[in-house]
Amino acid sequence: MDLTKMVRKLNDGVGFSGKPLQRPAQFVIGTAFNPHVHNFAKAVDRLRRKVEAGADFVMTQPVYDPALMERIADVTQDLGVPILIGIMPLTSARNAEFIHHQVPGISIPADILSRMREAAPEEAQEVGVEIAKSLVDRALSCYRGIYLVTPFLKYDITARLTAYIRELTVPAVASAARGGL
Repeated sequence: MDLTKMVRKLNDGVGFSGKPLQRPAQFVIGTAFNPHVHNFAKAVDRLRRKVEAGADFVMTQPVYDPALMERIADVTQDLGVPILIGIMPLTSARNAEFIHHQVPGISIPADILSRMREAAPEEAQEVGVEIAKSLVDRALSCYRGIYLVTPFLKYDITARLTAYIRELTVPAVASAARGGL
């Protein structure tokens, strides 16, 4: 939070010494939000303080639970900054188990873990992409933006998801351009 405050001061044209700068900086300040915690309310309070300190946008840890996406949207709708939900496709049952059990700050719901376990190894990546698509659908109904995390440098997965997102959003953008939204 202190770093955010310091950068915000630079943007306001004040140097670290307290003296005016010749011209203000133009940093865009992002901050992280981990919704996978035991005390969700405390995490949201901390996020509010980060935004008050000067954060311009928020990026979450990857979220695999649509209900959690909705909960985050509900409690952050008044923050006044974009919330970007992280979407990270799963590539195998082993990958899903590792993320769920070993990566701090990420939790995967039992139904998704089960889908990944039940997928044949040669089909698991495709199941992961389908899960990611359903998460994208849910996220785009709640948020103005998302970000994709490329697993294991498998850029083809990210490219496929990006194409999927463009297919979803291009009609909406075209409709807005015509005055339909």
